[in-house]
Amino acid sequence: MRGILIRWLILTGAIIIASYLLDGIRVSGFFSAFFAAAMLGILNAFFRPIVIILTLPVNILTLGLFTFLINAFMLKIASGVIPGFDVHGFWSAIFGSLLISVVSWFVSSFINERGTVQYIDLRHRGGNRWE
Repeated sequence: MRGILIRWLILTGAIIIASYLLDGIRVSGFFSAFFAAAMLGILNAFFRPIVIILTLPVNILTLGLFTFLINAFMLKIASGVIPGFDVHGFWSAIFGSLLISVVSWFVSSFINERGTVQYIDLRHRGGNRWE
């Protein structure tokens, strides 16, 4: 449960970072970003798998690049539902979804299921061998 809350806060921070870096994304406050992160989580959990399966041929033909459009679409849907969170324009949605995904993935990669920071401790055993 703690890991979900931490990932939710990370996604909230990623949305706030995207609103500072991109002109087309506006967040009126922390709680707007907080609820937008919740809506993105719900959309990604329930609707994104269905949309990816339905668009699988196009996604295969574009070598997975169509996934960026799906992420942008989910971001636009969240902006339509949450007051105080606005995404203006197609390219803002594309770059915003890319930025939010990268920041969220990078920070969440260090958080395990229990919500604690994890890392791999490698020790040099000589030559090219690490354990």
